[in-house]
Amino acid sequence: MKMSGGVEWALHCCVVLTAAEHPVPAARLAELHDVSPSYLAKQLQALSRAGLVQSVQGHAGGYALTRAAGQITVLDVVEAVDGPVPAFVCTEIRQRGPLATPADACTAPCAISRAMAAADEAWRAALRGVTIADLARSVTGDYGPGVFAGIREWLGSERPM
Repeated sequence: MKMSGGVEWALHCCVVLTAAEHPVPAARLAELHDVSPSYLAKQLQALSRAGLVQSVQGHAGGYALTRAAGQITVLDVVEAVDGPVPAFVCTEIRQRGPLATPADACTAPCAISRAMAAADEAWRAALRGVTIADLARSVTGDYGPGVFAGIREWLGSERPM
């Protein structure tokens, strides 16, 4: 399963928003991650459409999580950005070619389709089992307890106009 690059950026933004004391402008998140503001805005819009972040208007506006980080899963973010489509879509190859199985004999998914569906469900279950709060705790473990204080300080410093 190949996910779009937007998933990575959206996950990073969600983790950063756990440290934010106020809504964070998209341009500020883009600057923090050194990514195109227009590219990041698309990911933030997808998160907003999915109800994971909200856009706050006005001078102190920006993006904020809509609920506690422990209530947003990695799968929520993946599906917001890339959609809920399965990694494998069966095209019923067994019904093609000179030895095709008749359609009326194909009453259940084939072994390949079952294996791929099981793998997709295992992948989704793994992502469903990790929350944004879990990622934030891992970031703290990786970089130390001051990492989010540094992010908060940077976010609170001079904002671009």
